[in-house]
Amino acid sequence: MVLEYLQRVTLTALDILNGASVWLVISFVLAGLLHNLISPDGLQRMLGNRKLSTLVKATVSGMLLPICSCGVIPLGLGLYYSGAYLGPVLAFMTATPIINPAAVLLAYGFLGPQLATIYLVTGFIVPVLIGLVGNRFAGSEILAPGFEGPVKPADLEPGEKVSLVQKLQAGLLWGFFDMGVSVSKYVCIGMLLAGLIIVLVPPALIQQYLGNPGLISVAGIALLGAIMYVCAVGHIPFIAALIASGAAPGLAITFLMTGAATNLPELISMYKLIGRRTVLIYSSTLVGASLLIGYLTNKLLLPGFTPFFDLSKTRQTVGLANNLIFAAPEPLRYLCSAAVLLLGLYALWPGLKRRLA
Repeated sequence: MVLEYLQRVTLTALDILNGASVWLVISFVLAGLLHNLISPDGLQRMLGNRKLSTLVKATVSGMLLPICSCGVIPLGLGLYYSGAYLGPVLAFMTATPIINPAAVLLAYGFLGPQLATIYLVTGFIVPVLIGLVGNRFAGSEILAPGFEGPVKPADLEPGEKVSLVQKLQAGLLWGFFDMGVSVSKYVCIGMLLAGLIIVLVPPALIQQYLGNPGLISVAGIALLGAIMYVCAVGHIPFIAALIASGAAPGLAITFLMTGAATNLPELISMYKLIGRRTVLIYSSTLVGASLLIGYLTNKLLLPGFTPFFDLSKTRQTVGLANNLIFAAPEPLRYLCSAAVLLLGLYALWPGLKRRLA
């Protein structure tokens, strides 16, 4: 019985990892390039301050990237450890998984213009709000400790000119063997915990609970969304089905926000690599804002909401959204999952070796 549960937890965790691993590897590459190709002075001018305009730029940049909440971890941390302030980093890490062009198209097709517009506006306002709170209440973690700017190839003499190829090589090494190793360790732990939760509380039971409008509350949906691994693009049709079955529209907004922007691998990585206060700022502001917006949507914005479903328009919207979604081939997903697992094992091996000894 125990072995059967362990097998189910492991297979579930691997299934979740396969869904996120390609974006994790892409983010390792992008984080390394950002860390080494953008000068510290340039990044400080763009994201190294507490200005509202900086938070808006970080939020809009995140809204344009179709990356999940796991994939955004190394990218956001790469910005942070390259000199960006905590507020813009949190705004970017919040906006990226909540809103992207494909999710917006699907929302308008499945949820209707009223609810989709609230979703779009919320996806912009909440990341900016989290960035403001991060800038205001952060302590020493407002900037990465001991920030020294981009790494340089070790084999170069001081003062020697660094070529573009050398910068790329050094950036990729940093992205995979510094940031990648650190993040993969916590992602692997988080995936196992997520697999355990899903096995203990099956998705069918959760969906039955969510689909009962008389049983679920906005607070309950916020809590479930915060611990589940949710992709905004993949769950919009599911949310539309719940609303068509009688669930309140505010639940859709709350679930998409907390589900898409929070998950255990992300929170664990943020806790270990930035600090406890950052996790508290991020999670409390996000959940609090989600609760408020869900409540306002139900009581003030859409009190008599009628579920929207137009099959012809939905088909057109899904077709457009599919053109914006990168569907990785299965062999590539397995290859990227293996890479993340190897990096995680590399990071965990010294501790495991000591325990085995």
